[in-house]
Amino acid sequence: MPSADRISLALALLLATAPTLAADAPADPALEARIAAMGKVGGASAAQYSPDGKHIAYITTLSGSPQAWIIPAQGGYPRQVTNGSDAVSGLRWSPDGKLAYAVSPGGGYNAQLFLTTANGVQMTRINEGDANTFPGDFAPDGRYYFRSNARSPDSTDTWLYDPATGKAKLAVEMETVGNIDDMRGHLAVVNRLVTRGNNNLWLEDLRTHRGMLLTPHQGSAQSSGLFGSDSNTVYIAHNIDRDRMALARVDISTDGRTFKRSELAARDDAELDDFILDDAKTHALLTWNVAGRNELELLDLASNTRRRLPAAPAELVGGTDFSPDGKRVVMALSGSVAPSDLWQLDLASGTYTRLTYSPSAGVDLTQLVTPTLRTFKAHDGLELSGWLYLPKDVKAPGPVVLSFHGGPEGQERPAFRAEYQALLASGIAVFAPNIRGSSGFGKKFMSMDNHAGRFDANKDIKAAADFLIAERIGAKGRLGIVGGSYGGYVVMVAVTDYPDTFAAGANLFGMVNFETFFAQSTPWMGAISTGEYGDPETQLQLLRDLSPIHKLDRVKTPLLVMHGANDTNVPVVEAEQVVAALKKRGVPVEYLLFPDEGHGWRKQANRVTSTATLAAFFAKHLK
Repeated sequence: MPSADRISLALALLLATAPTLAADAPADPALEARIAAMGKVGGASAAQYSPDGKHIAYITTLSGSPQAWIIPAQGGYPRQVTNGSDAVSGLRWSPDGKLAYAVSPGGGYNAQLFLTTANGVQMTRINEGDANTFPGDFAPDGRYYFRSNARSPDSTDTWLYDPATGKAKLAVEMETVGNIDDMRGHLAVVNRLVTRGNNNLWLEDLRTHRGMLLTPHQGSAQSSGLFGSDSNTVYIAHNIDRDRMALARVDISTDGRTFKRSELAARDDAELDDFILDDAKTHALLTWNVAGRNELELLDLASNTRRRLPAAPAELVGGTDFSPDGKRVVMALSGSVAPSDLWQLDLASGTYTRLTYSPSAGVDLTQLVTPTLRTFKAHDGLELSGWLYLPKDVKAPGPVVLSFHGGPEGQERPAFRAEYQALLASGIAVFAPNIRGSSGFGKKFMSMDNHAGRFDANKDIKAAADFLIAERIGAKGRLGIVGGSYGGYVVMVAVTDYPDTFAAGANLFGMVNFETFFAQSTPWMGAISTGEYGDPETQLQLLRDLSPIHKLDRVKTPLLVMHGANDTNVPVVEAEQVVAALKKRGVPVEYLLFPDEGHGWRKQANRVTSTATLAAFFAKHLK
């Protein structure tokens, strides 16, 4: 099951032409080779057992770009299923042993969905056209549900593909964004987004299109759900009437008219990141987010007893799946010094067994840097936190790059980041804060940056920089800043609102002008973003005041701008406005456009070049 914020948008980083190294930077071939090797470090994720439990399908970058592979469930030699030039995503087994997956040409949202045999030989196209399309999952009866804005550019409806007929038809119309969380016969748990950070779950009859609201609430709340042993039981992750995500069971009356919600599992120190159910619907695996790191619990659904599972060999857990017999769980584990790989947990013994070994040639993983979690105060006294990575043999105060995540509902976590380790190898520290508006700390904290609250969130940028100077971690005049997507917006706010604070900035596919973002982004993206940023119809002045484009005359910080030509989330015009304005004023700016990428980039050549370019850019301006 995807995580509770499954219809939030997610993000990435990296580039495709040769790196432009500073002409006055001393050449260090060994360091350059090490940094290039970091960009090539692979990963494995999105694992799922085959219906018979004998194999595991997953996505890995072994061949360069993310492709579908299969490995024996007990370990062994992997076999490649897809071999295209564009990245594969959304890999799922069908009940009869076929595989569905998505390919997005050029990295855009126009995914092409395919159904193939496990050997990758016989392939059938599921959808038609080039609408924004997102992969889904199979119902027990073999029908496949997915999202697409083929009907209207303003919304992503749910469509149903029937392998028996080879046709896809519209199943659920959405007002904005939504999807089916789970499906049982003609009944579905339908997830309908109100705005970012606020959605509802409905139990809907796909024949009559009549439904019952399962998550009535006041204000904002998030939820996702899965059917239990029958269609009268739905397990939900939610934060209704509470600040942090928790697990509950919704029992629906036999006449389908009423329901009762019972709380099952909650923690005051953590949010429920994700949950899955075994095939028998007797146990749930709970993945808790504890300040960015993950912890696992097994919940007995009959007795409602929870058992803490042994700590995983890495900080982060993702893509979990029960084996058909319920005895094992496969998962992707990763961390600051551990690229993502597949592991299998035996629930009886508590033993983790590694299944994949993603390539890391030229990189000594034991020499990579693990961060520490630091806290600091915002201008108004709000406690904030961030992950601090210090180079080995650091001499403080020294150069530091502040890195800001996207979303803005994302969360900075101790994941493997090639660009962080490349900066650290270059002698540059990294500080990655979670400013207000980040997820993982409760819905109150996540909503603090909505609308005019963004002015306070923007002040958190300066608070993070001031913390580094006050603690004698960073040196004045040697602070840099980087961010992708919304993090790119943060970079542009930083260099316009605080022009004397940062000596260099890297804006990766970030927004700079909310007016053009709403006008030119894909329509459904604009429709769901008014609750986060503001409504261009009624809050135009607010959006203008929040847009760095109107303050570019203040910029004196050298900038690196990277963007994907096929980006429909943050259109390339956002980058072009920045580059044109700064060139006109004579401010140093480098512009790198990827012709074969969208919102972020995933091809190996791009990852390598981006990692090297970022490291060289900051070494030039901060060392």
